[in-house]
Amino acid sequence: MRRIIPLIIVIMAIFVKYSQAQIDSHYSLFEYAQNAYNPGAAGANDALCVNSLHRQQWVGWEEGRPVTTVFTFDMPIPSMSSGAGLSIVEDQIGFSNNLNVMFNYAYRLELSDGVLGMGLGLGVFNHSIDGDWKTYESLNGQPVYIDQAIPHMENLTAFDANIGITYYAEDFWIGLSSTHITNPVLKYDIESPSQLKRHVYLTGGYTYGLPNPSFDLVGSSMIQTDFASMDFQVNGKLVFEKKFWGGISYRHTDAIVPMIGMHLLNGISFGYSYDVVLSRLGSYNSGSHELMLRYCFNLAGGKSPGRYRSVRRL
Repeated sequence: MRRIIPLIIVIMAIFVKYSQAQIDSHYSLFEYAQNAYNPGAAGANDALCVNSLHRQQWVGWEEGRPVTTVFTFDMPIPSMSSGAGLSIVEDQIGFSNNLNVMFNYAYRLELSDGVLGMGLGLGVFNHSIDGDWKTYESLNGQPVYIDQAIPHMENLTAFDANIGITYYAEDFWIGLSSTHITNPVLKYDIESPSQLKRHVYLTGGYTYGLPNPSFDLVGSSMIQTDFASMDFQVNGKLVFEKKFWGGISYRHTDAIVPMIGMHLLNGISFGYSYDVVLSRLGSYNSGSHELMLRYCFNLAGGKSPGRYRSVRRL
């Protein structure tokens, strides 16, 4: 019975994905994946940055659990007061695979106490279904029964676009963005097509210097919604010597997330988080793991470390 219940939940989750197309992933280390959902963040670190993030959700639940991989690249273009980058997100769940490839551009406007980034991302969204379907007929040696109301084996691609703005100051940052703004349509070989729902993200963070100059307290939060449901997450981290950090996050009604990380002097950063699942699904898995690895190279060697410090804050 304990195996049947998770399988039923996965099948229901896949069906919801097809019928409503709520396809954006969530990340515990969301500060490090901003280019995946907010093109306004392109070039925000004043450095060439290559970032990868991998999330294994609901480990121990082997039947169709979500697995997400993110790769982003971005860099500033000072001569054009701009930033540019690339975002690749692959999300696997059940028999389906989503691949989103976006080219990001942001115009960066220097203000008195910070930088405003206004960005646009253009690319494609690919959705494929290829599974070993089982029906009553196939279990008795007959061909698999194909329900015309449910996608069976598909590979579809649609044009996609994101927009976003960010504002980075010395001690805080804020971002507002929307993905799938064109509501791309996926035309399956079934009676009605499916439309990707527009998602909106509101993010922000603040760095508070403690009396001991070796320590900083960093808080950040994210609200993610598709106007049918909403995720809310708040993080708190303690940073030592702007190199080592540890903290905890809370995702509303879903998980408590301990996390640790390190920023090395050679531009390499890594982070790790572990989701302790609070919902009833926690009885059927051992939690979720997320790993981030990033390398940043300061292109403007003559710039002050104060602005470049944003690499450590994100």
